[in-house]
Amino acid sequence: MRLMRAFYATQFTLQLPPGHRFPMAKYQLLRERLAAELPQLELAQAPAATDGELALVHSPAYIQAISDGSVDPRILREIGLPWSPAMAERARRSVGATIAACRAAFREGMAANIAGGTHHAYADRGGGFCVFNDAAVAARLMQAEWLRSHPRGLRVAIVDLDVHQGNGTAHIFRGDDSVFTLSMHAQKNFPSRKEPSDLDVDLPDGCRDEEYLLALEQALAELDRRFDPGLVIYLAGADPHEGDRLGRLKLTWDGLEARDRRVFDWAWARGLPLAFAMAGGYGVRIEDTVQAQVTTFRVGTQYAARWQNRSR
Repeated sequence: MRLMRAFYATQFTLQLPPGHRFPMAKYQLLRERLAAELPQLELAQAPAATDGELALVHSPAYIQAISDGSVDPRILREIGLPWSPAMAERARRSVGATIAACRAAFREGMAANIAGGTHHAYADRGGGFCVFNDAAVAARLMQAEWLRSHPRGLRVAIVDLDVHQGNGTAHIFRGDDSVFTLSMHAQKNFPSRKEPSDLDVDLPDGCRDEEYLLALEQALAELDRRFDPGLVIYLAGADPHEGDRLGRLKLTWDGLEARDRRVFDWAWARGLPLAFAMAGGYGVRIEDTVQAQVTTFRVGTQYAARWQNRSR
């Protein structure tokens, strides 16, 4: 029996130079493992976000430049990925996957994007392997769709637990009280210039499970105190793991799983639909990154089962 939908764009692969730091292969490896190990998932190809959907967040000039390859070379260097038609299409599909996951979460409680979490993208430029900001576009589109049938606006919480600060997301929603941005990250990690989120939790190098989980519980309690969301978008980065070469934190496998359970528990207890995306993961062994992500999906399907039981 299918319990949860997950959307992918693994058919679009970027040809990266030898030694490139971005682990493109992880998406296909993740999809293969999910198909083999979690029959409760329905894997579906992600739709491409349209120009109009992207323009809810991104400037038309930037959208056009990514689409036709005329993007400023300085911005491409910040993104860190070479332009190609596949790069442009994959970026659209990554956003489309989070949009589709949010729509499915409203119907079924939980859904996921096998990629996404591109939180370093600003309105007019990308950065840090991020082209368009999938969580920001999805949040804006869900708010617009919500207003078609509800008299009051939708409030969205973006819970970003990638090890790097969500600078693009924070900048996009600065001063917007309809979206709450929570970023919990390694203080001394990328980006060097951080943008103020609604709630930033800076963690020291070497932070371990107990300290991390206590900080997360306190952050979710603070989010609760200050904000009442109707939708949660969760960036479940694998890069806080102790085996990540870009992470600087020291979470174990058990710590990462406990982190996911705390976020899912928090949303479940409040009856909040939740869409999650994979965000970063740069394991010394790519298999470790994929394992962390498989665990997030395995835990997610357990909470999706609760949603199905609740709706009966």
